[in-house]
Amino acid sequence: QLQLVESGGGLVQPGGSLRLSCAASGFRLDYYVIGWFRQAPGKQRELVARIFTSGFTNYADSVKGRFTISRTRAKDAVYLQMNSLKPEDTAVYYCNTDALGVDSWGQGTQVTVSS
Repeated sequence: QLQLVESGGGLVQPGGSLRLSCAASGFRLDYYVIGWFRQAPGKQRELVARIFTSGFTNYADSVKGRFTISRTRAKDAVYLQMNSLKPEDTAVYYCNTDALGVDSWGQGTQVTVSS
């Protein structure tokens, strides 16, 4: 059964760092595009970063140079390294895939950037 589970969120001060993890089961991560999305209160869910099967990555303009998406060597998890965090990065972060033809989401992990 396909499953995505996010972890690593928390409360961090502006300028701090967090690393989010998206653990996958039921499919090979490196066979499909994996995306990180976020949704802030009162706003629409937005794409933050994606990693393609080739390893190519792309990012929202708002996070370029601060966030890095990567896969583990075991190809069973995708990370989102977030540096120089800003209050506007506060949101619930989700990972997503369309592996096996199913649009799948994890349960989300809360990231709060505040002093």
